[in-house]
Amino acid sequence: MRLVVLISGNGSNLQAIIDAIECNLLHAEIILVVSNKPDAFGLVRAQQAGIETLVLPLRPYRLSGKSRETYDEDLAATILPFNPDLIVLAGWMHILSPAFLDVFPGKVINLHPALPGKFPGKQAIERAYAAYQRDEITHSGVMVHYVIPEVDAGQVIFRAEVEIFPDDTLAAFEARMHNTEHHVLIQAIKLLGSGS
Repeated sequence: MRLVVLISGNGSNLQAIIDAIECNLLHAEIILVVSNKPDAFGLVRAQQAGIETLVLPLRPYRLSGKSRETYDEDLAATILPFNPDLIVLAGWMHILSPAFLDVFPGKVINLHPALPGKFPGKQAIERAYAAYQRDEITHSGVMVHYVIPEVDAGQVIFRAEVEIFPDDTLAAFEARMHNTEHHVLIQAIKLLGSGS
């Protein structure tokens, strides 16, 4: 499977994919890593693994008065020649519009640190931890889902629950969530690669 991975930051989930491929746990190839942030450490991870990288920041579009749809169209046009089987949003901090999604129907998946219908959007881990403190939930989780215009609402491919313990700090809970993210992401890509 030919993967394009979109990132905005540290790239720890990208690293999980790279490691799984190198260990033959995942039969795939990352053909391109795209970041919307030129200083994203994930770009360094990709370059160290010999993967082609591309930076396409949104800021110049905003400064010149261009729309998000124009950015998404250009992003899609840039990725299209790579002919990916799957586009993986691994910490990509932009909501993609139909201008992008319609170019790759059924090929864009997202990793989100929450369970279906819970804590869509940003800071899901912090919001789950706060909800636990208020006795509103007993656990959270991680899912990989198909991307649709509605944020974090597409069909779920793979999910896992993560317990929250009474003595958890936010940092401890966050670390457990990130470990689960790596596992869930690899399992979801494996499922899609096997045609399940």
